[in-house]
Amino acid sequence: MKYYSTLPLTALIVIIGLSVLIEYSIVPSGSELLTMLRNADTMPIYWLLFLIILLEAIIYVGFYFPGQFFAVIIVVIGESTLGSIVNLTLIMVAAATLASLINYSLGRYFLANRQANSIESESSNSIEWRKLLPAMIHINALAFFMFNHGSKKGSRKIVWASGLINLPYYLFLVVATSLLSEQVMKIAESTFLIVALVSLWLGVAMFFDWRKYRAS
Repeated sequence: MKYYSTLPLTALIVIIGLSVLIEYSIVPSGSELLTMLRNADTMPIYWLLFLIILLEAIIYVGFYFPGQFFAVIIVVIGESTLGSIVNLTLIMVAAATLASLINYSLGRYFLANRQANSIESESSNSIEWRKLLPAMIHINALAFFMFNHGSKKGSRKIVWASGLINLPYYLFLVVATSLLSEQVMKIAESTFLIVALVSLWLGVAMFFDWRKYRAS
């Protein structure tokens, strides 16, 4: 039997586990690692931005690396010219799309055999398309969406579609960050927001599990 609460529960466990490990200095925080990488000045700024977004957008890994926070910093210190804005947008979209492909592949090859509804159909694809836009609100939500979509052997076309949709979305983020850098940085570094969203997701998923159990 498939449980809707499996993914949000594991996500919450990972967040809590990482927080405990970092709090007791068992492992360094993701921000410390990325700060060291940035201060080392071993790679061009655009490649660093690509790596940051890629790590942030991979399922579970994104909880360890506060990538968007550092991406915001890079955008803020960058030149606010049309060329730099276009370059930043394209790099961020390319990294997020590659991460979506990785998440989709992980779900397809590690969980597909465990899913009872793994047969692809026109109706199931249309439902996934309707779920795509809400999932794109946050990069971690998109990661879990792609993982779940891959586990159902859904169409890979949705990965490329997310990249196209991300073009205007990331362009808006870059422009907004340039204009409202301080406010955006406060939102980007908020762990509480992630925990709140995952907890809400878990609550809704548990309700659907309960309703499914009652129906059976």
